Amino acid sequence: MMDNEVIIETIDLSRHFGALVAVDSVNIKVHRNTLHAIIGPNGAGKTTLFNLLSGNLSPTNGKVIFKGKDITNKPVYKFIHHGIGRSFQITNIFPNLTVFENIRLASQAMEKGNFKFWMNASRLPRCEQRTWEVIERVGLKERAHLIASTLPHGDQRKLELGMILAPDPEVLLLDEPTAGMAAEQVPELIQLIKEIQQAGNKTVMLVEHNMNVVMSISNVITVMHLGKVLAEGTPSAIAANKEVQTAYLGGLYELDV
Repeated sequence: MMDNEVIIETIDLSRHFGALVAVDSVNIKVHRNTLHAIIGPNGAGKTTLFNLLSGNLSPTNGKVIFKGKDITNKPVYKFIHHGIGRSFQITNIFPNLTVFENIRLASQAMEKGNFKFWMNASRLPRCEQRTWEVIERVGLKERAHLIASTLPHGDQRKLELGMILAPDPEVLLLDEPTAGMAAEQVPELIQLIKEIQQAGNKTVMLVEHNMNVVMSISNVITVMHLGKVLAEGTPSAIAANKEVQTAYLGGLYELDV
């Protein structure tokens, strides 16, 4: 399902680190219920852009608009309450807790009294139910009571995805979700991400270096180069773009047009 409504928009968004301009007047529109990939060479500004969209960094200039409201400079903890979930290049889980406990904590973040960590879990029935739903959704039901650090890397990535899903965000910002995964593990995770997005109520923004992944699942691709937007369009349009070929793809996905 796709929707023409813009859910996230950036207006002249910039971030400077001293003399380095990591993100340079970026203007993008992300439409609801799409999978929108951000690609570009190392140093293009992709992760910095995600840090601005998720509140982990404040912009030097410009705005972040979510569902028509300016959320620029909101505290980072507010973003999940707005409906934006974020993953990182390095797997971000509680390694000494079980799969169930990791996802339950993430689910509890949206409950009243969410800082009452010593509360009996049975007093949060909705949270318990949501936790089991998410565990099953990401395919970890058989591993629910295993300590997270004992999971294979691919399952840790699934767990992290489950922790993002637990508060039921509208937008998922996934920063290189396949990083560090064995090649044979990638298709299963990508299929899971695709199914989550296509269920009809999730918008996914994806930073990913695996071009086979990007080209196969994206509705829209934005190409960044030196902090700026170089090009934007469908996978076929991006693959045929000569400027993108020169700056990034190197002829790997050149099409006959």
